[in-house]
Amino acid sequence: MSAGIYIHVPFCAVKCPYCDFYSVRFSREAVRRYADAVCRNLAALPDRLQADTVYFGGGTPSLLPTEIIQRFLDTIRQRCLLSADAEITLEANPLTATAEKLTAWRESGINRLSLGIQSFDAEILRILGRKHTPEQGLQAIRRAKSAGFSNLSIDLMLGLKQHTQSRWQQELETAIAQPVTHISAYLLKIEPQTPFGSNPPDMPDDDILADRYLQMHDVLTANGFTHYEISNFARCGTNDHQGKVMISAHNTKYWRLDPYYGIGPAAHSCYGGVRYAVSRDLEAFCSAPLQEQIITEPHAESESERIMLGLRLKEGIRLDSVPQSRTRLMQRAKLLIPEYLECDGETLRMTPQGWLVSNAVLLRLGI
Repeated sequence: MSAGIYIHVPFCAVKCPYCDFYSVRFSREAVRRYADAVCRNLAALPDRLQADTVYFGGGTPSLLPTEIIQRFLDTIRQRCLLSADAEITLEANPLTATAEKLTAWRESGINRLSLGIQSFDAEILRILGRKHTPEQGLQAIRRAKSAGFSNLSIDLMLGLKQHTQSRWQQELETAIAQPVTHISAYLLKIEPQTPFGSNPPDMPDDDILADRYLQMHDVLTANGFTHYEISNFARCGTNDHQGKVMISAHNTKYWRLDPYYGIGPAAHSCYGGVRYAVSRDLEAFCSAPLQEQIITEPHAESESERIMLGLRLKEGIRLDSVPQSRTRLMQRAKLLIPEYLECDGETLRMTPQGWLVSNAVLLRLGI
């Protein structure tokens, strides 16, 4: 089985008020030391590791000088058996996705771009602390397409009081009209240790939020997108990709319990049935000969983990993959079919209504 490689880039120009991901202020000296540490750790990956996905996440990976991205990919190719059709993704802020950088990314081998659009509405962008305008977001999409990115994902965020039915409809219609193959639509979550944690924005009640989520499901699936995971939609039938459903191959590894190796402060890994994490400390990462990983889950491939993660996906879980839990699972699932769960006798999956209350569904299933 081929593995994924995740590189956490812990630099941001400005911290968004809702974000709890680990990041620090960009500086050239910090980036230099960070890049050296990443390459040391890439060189220590298992010899001739077979890899079919690489993902640069953050933080804001698009802040890095393009020659550093090239250096990382060169090191990966020297150390690993990177498949010819590997999915190589870079997260980018619209303001840093310049024509020059886009061209350099494509030349280095990046073939999938994930743009942090968040919204096409000026007021919502302002509330979310984003520095780009709706037009700058649209320009970034157009520039990426012109630079040759045919596999293009955008992030949208849902959960403010300003997300009325009509305004959310306009956001979705704007997204559909773009040459994007993938949409990640996240529900705004208030994290305690963020500015929103102490000063949250106005948010709708749960019933309204549920309506907006189901509105999104209906609109996007009616317009050529597959709702393949709780927060993710993949377009199918594009000419560029010969009808292929454009899921995120890398992120799907997380939900299918496929192996992946994480490098960088706050990066996570899962291999050999064990989950690991690196501390949220850039200085410690840069100073260590190799990053120190702590075990966060020694039984990552347990049946409860397989059920919890598998039910995030539209494909659900095969009941024969959880033989010890199957009888109990089906007894409890009967009470949640057909509103929250579906079952064809071989596979159990959540409905969109189930995804809305997934934690409650998992609790009822005894997970």
